[in-house]
Amino acid sequence: MKHYLLIPLTLAAMATASHAQTIYRCVGNVYTNDAAEAKAKGCKIMEGGNITIVQGTRANSGNAPSGANGVKVATASEKSPYSPNARIDDNDQRARDSEARSILEAELKKAEARQSELVKEYNNGEPEMLGPEHRNRQKYIDRIAELKASMTRNESDIAGIRRELSRVK
Repeated sequence: MKHYLLIPLTLAAMATASHAQTIYRCVGNVYTNDAAEAKAKGCKIMEGGNITIVQGTRANSGNAPSGANGVKVATASEKSPYSPNARIDDNDQRARDSEARSILEAELKKAEARQSELVKEYNNGEPEMLGPEHRNRQKYIDRIAELKASMTRNESDIAGIRRELSRVK
């Protein structure tokens, strides 16, 4: 009656034994399962869990380097306007500084508008109670604390934006 359990267990044990191989680690990150090659190179047996090796991609050896899907890849020797060693024209730098300044000014305006909304809502520590806060005083106290924390964070953001604006002239 119990012989029907032995067949699947025996097959599973045979399959596991046939897939188990000795893996050797050679110098660096070189692995092999060939015992003769491992002995010739002086590799050591890896013990423990399974090893997964993912093959990386190699750079194209042609004249025009390209990445995935044939997209051209810039090399370090090519001059890019955004590379750290490239010299930027004074007019380009002024345009970039002007753009950065306008972005910072817009952010400052948004932060100051948000701050005025928070101050108005905070109402000197006594904001108007909302519906569920009439029944649960703790919700009201928690909202006051959140408003105060938001005002503090926003003040810090405004100060940071002003510091950045002073650097970008």
